[in-house]
Amino acid sequence: MTKFALGQLGDIEIKQLKIFKAVVDCGGFSAAETELNISRPTISNHIAALESRLDMTLCKRGRAGFSLTEEGAVVYQQTNQLLEQLNQFRNTINNLGSSPAGLLKIALSDTFSTDPRCKVTEIFRQFYQQAPDVELKVEVEHMTVMEKLVLNNEVDIAIIPYHRQFEGLDYIHLFTDVNYIYCGHGHPLFNLPETEITDDIINSSKLVHAGLKPHEEVYHQLAHMNLAASSYHYESRISLLMSGFFISFLPEQVALPYVERGQLKAIATQLKSFRLGVAVISKKSAQPNRARDLFLETIRTIHADAETAPPY
Repeated sequence: MTKFALGQLGDIEIKQLKIFKAVVDCGGFSAAETELNISRPTISNHIAALESRLDMTLCKRGRAGFSLTEEGAVVYQQTNQLLEQLNQFRNTINNLGSSPAGLLKIALSDTFSTDPRCKVTEIFRQFYQQAPDVELKVEVEHMTVMEKLVLNNEVDIAIIPYHRQFEGLDYIHLFTDVNYIYCGHGHPLFNLPETEITDDIINSSKLVHAGLKPHEEVYHQLAHMNLAASSYHYESRISLLMSGFFISFLPEQVALPYVERGQLKAIATQLKSFRLGVAVISKKSAQPNRARDLFLETIRTIHADAETAPPY
């Protein structure tokens, strides 16, 4: 048997490896079409060419579904390491230039991209005035994964509702939300006078919660409540409220437009509420990155008037 030797990798192979990684991350060829914005036959051709180049079968596809071969699992693992090293190399070289360049990855939680209190538009504007060559990749992510993404260097900066503190992360406090219980127009408590709403009534009502392990203050509020449904995103939580069957905690500013339209109402405000901080997180021990440091400094400058005592 002739022993196969891979030889030198070029741009074509790097592109094929990126496509292979996307297919694996998406769980198959069809799901990767949207992610890659190329057709399934084109994806299949790239994977076939990569398998031919490597002289091995990387994945199985067919009626049984998509799965990796043993060799494919190893190639996937090594591909992740290779692409991360290439990204680190690019960022290091870009940091040697006269102005920041390279890729900066940012994650936002739920409604923060359009929340005026985050001042995201102002941050982007001021940052780009100083670093026009930086490529920004901005995504909305689930809060439960954003801390891990930052710690694993998959995201440089994230803006999240604060709910716990990690030793390996730095925090910049932006603002604090006050969260009250809300119900929809069709809910039995909507027209009930506040004086008649008791703890027992609130605790027996079906509550939509965020589905996360809450910090201590939130935990005490939820301890005796009827956790009947879970939904992390505010939009889906509000839809459940407007069905008339549920109550839920919401930040006052998120609920305000629906309150003004008469669709939602804050109830039992004297019985249950909590404060939830919003923070920017970044990794303490991350590799030097001028773009990331400038973005963080821009945030500090624009939010210089943020309260100095966050509720953490």
